[in-house]
Amino acid sequence: MFTQLNPPLPVTVIDRGKGLALAVIDYGPEHNLIWVTALDASGEIWCAPNPKVRMQENWTMGRAKPEVEGAG
Repeated sequence: MFTQLNPPLPVTVIDRGKGLALAVIDYGPEHNLIWVTALDASGEIWCAPNPKVRMQENWTMGRAKPEVEGAG
């Protein structure tokens, strides 16, 4: 199933950077969700598996900067 996100969601793809998730692909129960994401820095569009995708911080909503394993 392909679901277009309206509005797009601001996410961070681990090892790729920040961007906007435009859609989600769901291949079923045996697979991770796939986030179709346009990266801010390069304009590249990546299909990232769910374990590599984090919501960006949002001060207004009380969401702190996500902890990224292996960073730093």
